[in-house]
Amino acid sequence: MSVYDVEISGLQGGSADLAQYRGKAVLVVNVASKCGLTPQYTGLEGLQRRFAGRGFSVLGVPCNQFGGQEPGTTEEIAEFCSATYGVSFPLTEKVEVNGEGRHPLYAELVDTPDESGHTGDIRWNFEKFLVGSDGAITRFSPQTEPDTDEIVTAIEKALPAS
Repeated sequence: MSVYDVEISGLQGGSADLAQYRGKAVLVVNVASKCGLTPQYTGLEGLQRRFAGRGFSVLGVPCNQFGGQEPGTTEEIAEFCSATYGVSFPLTEKVEVNGEGRHPLYAELVDTPDESGHTGDIRWNFEKFLVGSDGAITRFSPQTEPDTDEIVTAIEKALPAS
């Protein structure tokens, strides 16, 4: 099984169809609306706008496991992201990323080490996983801002060949 085989619903229903990202690059981020890191939506949207035409997408995955910081309904989450940050990238249903209820998508991601060697449980909102066009996964800590050279360089390397 790979991330492309996992089924997950979109925020507004229907399938988010992870298979559509096969051969492309996707940055999977567990997001929350009431977190100190929520302003990272601005950087994530910047990446979406910068690289979308080159086979890239951000995929936001709402999660309420960290301090209850994503308490809203699907409609409230969608409205907040659109109205506050102009989010144009896709969002999935709200899921659990840790524990017995961990969504299969995160079961496929959490064994990937980040730059400090951390594997396993998601530590906080806005932990990032870049799945490259070749399927290789790179993990970034929640505190790593989306527009850092580290993430931008990784995205450029992960994009499909043009």
